[in-house]
Amino acid sequence: MENSSQPPSDNRRRARDDLRTDPSRPDGPASGDSPAGATRTGSAQSPTGWNDPAATSHAGPTGHARTHSRRHRAVNRRHRAGIAPPAVLDLGGTETAGRPPQSRPGIRRAVVPGGLLDLAAGNRAEEEDLAGAGAGDTRRAANRRRRLTLAGLALTAALSAVTLVATLVNWAPDGPPPRDLTTAERERLAVMRVTNYRELRAGLHVTAGDGAARTDLLGWVDWARGLTYLDVGGPGAGASRGLAQATPTVLVIRPDPTAVPTPAMPPLVPPADGWRLPAERGLDPLLGLIFALAADRPEPVDRWVGRWVGREYLNGEPVDVLEASTSASHVPAGAPVRYWLDPAGRLHRVQADLAGIGPVTVAVNRADRPTLRPVEALGGRPGLPRALTAAERDRWRRLPARLRTVGGATATLTMPVSAATNLRGSGWLSWASGSAYLGVTDLDADGRRTLVRHHGRKVTRIDGASESARPPLPPPAAGWRAGPHRAQALDPLVTAALRAAQHNGVQGSAQRVRGDSLAGATVDVVQVDTARGPLRYWVDRSGLLRRLELPTRAGAWAQLDLVPGRVPRLTPPPQKR
Repeated sequence: MENSSQPPSDNRRRARDDLRTDPSRPDGPASGDSPAGATRTGSAQSPTGWNDPAATSHAGPTGHARTHSRRHRAVNRRHRAGIAPPAVLDLGGTETAGRPPQSRPGIRRAVVPGGLLDLAAGNRAEEEDLAGAGAGDTRRAANRRRRLTLAGLALTAALSAVTLVATLVNWAPDGPPPRDLTTAERERLAVMRVTNYRELRAGLHVTAGDGAARTDLLGWVDWARGLTYLDVGGPGAGASRGLAQATPTVLVIRPDPTAVPTPAMPPLVPPADGWRLPAERGLDPLLGLIFALAADRPEPVDRWVGRWVGREYLNGEPVDVLEASTSASHVPAGAPVRYWLDPAGRLHRVQADLAGIGPVTVAVNRADRPTLRPVEALGGRPGLPRALTAAERDRWRRLPARLRTVGGATATLTMPVSAATNLRGSGWLSWASGSAYLGVTDLDADGRRTLVRHHGRKVTRIDGASESARPPLPPPAAGWRAGPHRAQALDPLVTAALRAAQHNGVQGSAQRVRGDSLAGATVDVVQVDTARGPLRYWVDRSGLLRRLELPTRAGAWAQLDLVPGRVPRLTPPPQKR
């Protein structure tokens, strides 16, 4: 009784405050909905569920504390399970929109929107925008922008990687600056030419000029024999496009206007026909540089003046780049030339600037060194001259009688006379009558034939008489004229072929140059030195003459190929009176 008349204790007041401000109670009254100090008990004794504090005070402070503790623990359990936030944050989603958040004395609470922590709720403003402008279109546009951004980033990364790799591959640290040549480097330059000569042959890749005037040459050089064999191509090849063979003094080409511009290695066995002297001499400075890279004796060391430029690697081998000028004849106009030399003094590359051509680069491949075979216009394969054996002397002595017995032969003429004259002809020779009848064409002229007739010691001609492959038969009876003519360079060759059948034979000392083959027949090439120069007779094993050769004034060799057999009448028929 004593306790019922006393005012509520502090515990009771705190319990009532907690019940009023507990946001976890879904059925708690909003501010102003109940009498001051009233609490809802949920008891069946009151129809409204709201009781006076005096009525509930009889339950005692212990009952209120127990009820508050149970509710507080339930809220914490829901928070730990992820169902609701802790009550102290005042983030419960069960409050009504019109109920202001309750505050406790001494505690500042952050006001957070109700759906911020709800992952399924989303942003209401964004949803309204999407609903107004079309959620599907906006989402597709966003995805497209995202894909474009990712593609741009990927492309940028790829380009950066390529640039980095290219920079790392091509980058080289700065080497020492150029300096004067040392004595050892000058000695290597001095013996370079001898080294090339002793190693005989090498492959070549030559680039002459630049741009639309560039000429590319691929092939080989034989420094010991003085021969180079090249395929000429590139946009600036012009009339020289095709195959080329050259010695230090003579260049012959086999033009091929239909060849592709890209050069390729020439065939190891060169074609037998189609070779001629070029009308243009644009390749002469380049060929002079190539042949000047070899010599049978070293140059004096003090002639080499220049500088060391740097060090590089060619085919995995370290080489020194030496720039030098010398008074030797192989340096064009005394201009400096760059040489790539390995420590043994072997040449790997040359760069020069030649007058009339421009920049020239010669790359030397020492691993590619086949044996080269000169074409017949350059004299054919080299041999080892020797005296005739007994059997060879017997065939040589009986040669005139054998030719008179056969009677004659069909003749084919190939004569590279000069850069402006390249003769081709065909016809017949008669050793029995001592006459010859040929139709000759100059490849560099208008293409019309000249008929040439040798009878005894008289030479006559008819200019522009026929364009057929062979001269007409029977020979014309009129129109023949004597005197100089444009095909007169063949006269010494035809005259020597006719004299081979005379009774006194060929005059001069004969020696065998080499053995060879022609049209499937084995022959001995016998050379006789005359006042006009050497003559070469190709005599087969039956003692018949198959070819006669002599050098022209340009240094090339002319051939008169013979097929012994019956020939037509080569003199014009007598005129009727």
